[in-house]
Amino acid sequence: MIGIGTTIALAFVIYFVVYCYKNAFKTLPNFPPGPPRLPIYGSYWIVLACAINNLSLAFKRLGKWYDTKLIGLFLGPIPAVIVNDSALIKEMLNREEFDGRMDIILARLRAYWKRLGIFFTDGYLWHVQRRFSLRYMRDYGFGRRDGTLESILESEIKEMLDMTIHGPTNNAEMELVKGDLIYLPHYFAAPFMNGLLHIISRMTIPRSNYKVLWELAEGALIFQRNSNDLGAALSLTPWLKDVLPNYSGYNALKKGNQCLLDFFTDLVNNVVATHDPSHDRHFLDMYIKKMKSEIDEKGKSTFSVDQLVLTCIDYMFPAATAVEAVLTMLVEHLLLRPDIQDRVHEEIDRVVGSGRLPNLDDRKNMPYTEACLREAMRFDTLVPLGVPHRAITDTTFHGYKIPEGTMVSTNYYILHMDKTIWGDPENFRPERFIVNGRLDVSLDKSLPFGAGRRLCAGETYARQSMFQVFAAFMQAFRVSPADGHRLRAPSRRLQGIITTIPEYWVRVTPRQPSV
Repeated sequence: MIGIGTTIALAFVIYFVVYCYKNAFKTLPNFPPGPPRLPIYGSYWIVLACAINNLSLAFKRLGKWYDTKLIGLFLGPIPAVIVNDSALIKEMLNREEFDGRMDIILARLRAYWKRLGIFFTDGYLWHVQRRFSLRYMRDYGFGRRDGTLESILESEIKEMLDMTIHGPTNNAEMELVKGDLIYLPHYFAAPFMNGLLHIISRMTIPRSNYKVLWELAEGALIFQRNSNDLGAALSLTPWLKDVLPNYSGYNALKKGNQCLLDFFTDLVNNVVATHDPSHDRHFLDMYIKKMKSEIDEKGKSTFSVDQLVLTCIDYMFPAATAVEAVLTMLVEHLLLRPDIQDRVHEEIDRVVGSGRLPNLDDRKNMPYTEACLREAMRFDTLVPLGVPHRAITDTTFHGYKIPEGTMVSTNYYILHMDKTIWGDPENFRPERFIVNGRLDVSLDKSLPFGAGRRLCAGETYARQSMFQVFAAFMQAFRVSPADGHRLRAPSRRLQGIITTIPEYWVRVTPRQPSV
């Protein structure tokens, strides 16, 4: 005979199963089709089952399974829509009602547990802060041609090359350069990061102290990589940070962010302490002047020291991780395809020669080198799902109802691997952007920096600085596998906020005397 306790337990289990079954297929009125939702993480369990550690691929598979361009699902209790179509991606990015950002633990963790900065904010604060920072950083070379900034980058590039050509000068450099071997991606970090620091503060970190930059780059990389599937779980169940701080990725996220937070907090506080309202030295001074004037006039403001710190971090994150990741993956493609490396060298030798470094004036005459950068950002989608958007009002999108608060993500992987656009997207082929020997940017349908009002503010800086660094690096060196054996397959791609590959050593052989 079954006891009463067993009967109650069995009844509870049956009730729970029936409840979960009914809840699994409960959806919103006229919401896009998608997978059922399960307890705790909702549809996220199904997403992980499709392709753990590669969410963009998982959504591609779900799109085929449900035969839909818009996937509707629930991340825990949060409704979400994944845009899985090339044309719809561009349309969504240009719709202002999708310009919001999600209020998630990853964003608050990095910002004193507030909503600060530019990446993860929206509304009035985001509009004012983004407009002000772009307006006044432009005065110091951000987003335009600037002779002083180009000279700073050239000087930093020479230091980068010198570490290999003439050898390391300190213990920190020996961690990245061993004879004719260099360690990627951090080998590339200093020019990009010091260029950004120069724009913000008119300061650069000297080569003798480059270790500071490499530690910042490592911290940013740790944060980026831990903002993957575990980071999503942490956002859906924030209590994991207290119960499983290591397994949930919380401690790694906190550690990775803290070094950037400490660095820019010290930098901003030092500028505040020495600020002279009658003399603007750099962007930080412009910001502090605006902050003080608004507080005097209104008693409150979106401008604050904390907001300035997070603004600096938001601009530094791509300079410390994304551009290095692009070059690191591009170098791997050159290891796989020596013929591409030969064409880059031929173009550099023909256009620039060996008496000086390549500069931005050469860019228009070096279509193949520029095409390699564009193809690298297409082939290895840098931000596969972008930074998630949020519907700021009830709206409709291609016949479906999208409620306010819905998370909306764009699957850039679908766009960058669309055969109807690229023909052979699975092939790394820089010449796809070249017509009659000239670069045709109209052929580049990729969106590595997004689009619309949420377009990455650093696109111009990234494209210009990547060209300078990559062209100079290839002018100086020929690259080959560190172990001397031909590389036959690409390495595993690591998916966080951005796509990266595991750090690796590469052999560099000087091609000509140092310039």
